[in-house]
Amino acid sequence: MTLESSLALIGFAFVMSLSPGPGNFLLLSSGVNFGFGRSLPLVLGISCGFLTMVFGIGIGLGEILQRAPAILTVLRVLCAAYVMYLAWKISRIRSLGSGSDGTLAKPIGFVQAAMFQLVNPKAWAVAFILTVSYTDPENYLSSLLILIALFAIVNLPTISLWAVSGVALRRVLSTDTRLRLFNLVMAGLLIATMIPVLADRSLIGG
Repeated sequence: MTLESSLALIGFAFVMSLSPGPGNFLLLSSGVNFGFGRSLPLVLGISCGFLTMVFGIGIGLGEILQRAPAILTVLRVLCAAYVMYLAWKISRIRSLGSGSDGTLAKPIGFVQAAMFQLVNPKAWAVAFILTVSYTDPENYLSSLLILIALFAIVNLPTISLWAVSGVALRRVLSTDTRLRLFNLVMAGLLIATMIPVLADRSLIGG
């Protein structure tokens, strides 16, 4: 991978990692409700889940999915259902840290976060773009691994900013009323991110 293509990849990774989306909204909400330390498994799960997806597409999974568009339709439905579930759980948080009254008592874990990425059609779309645009056909496997490493270096600290921003908001949202309003807004934003995913059939060849 040339220096020019590496810089282009770093720029693309930064924009994609920083831009709003369901994963980053989850990080912001988790930072507010649980702090950064308890949100770290969510950060790692989102990043590792996505990078695993990139590797899978890079070694041939993408071609299988393109030949079986029904699988992509199922991914959209699963993603929407899971996001709705997460939005419902977030909307029920009424106090910082935990909820003994049936509200979300702990942050989303590593495995849940990774699986969420694997059923996220937008993440699949970005993964396809990465493997098509930034790999070298003459040195395919090595360029794929370099791509994944560079994306990880940019992605982890960048998405962490969303959780850190949530931590910064904790003092502002220390009252139950403000926190409940914030969590309702986050739940609404999560649901809103699924509208274009379900409506746009052009995503990943659907």
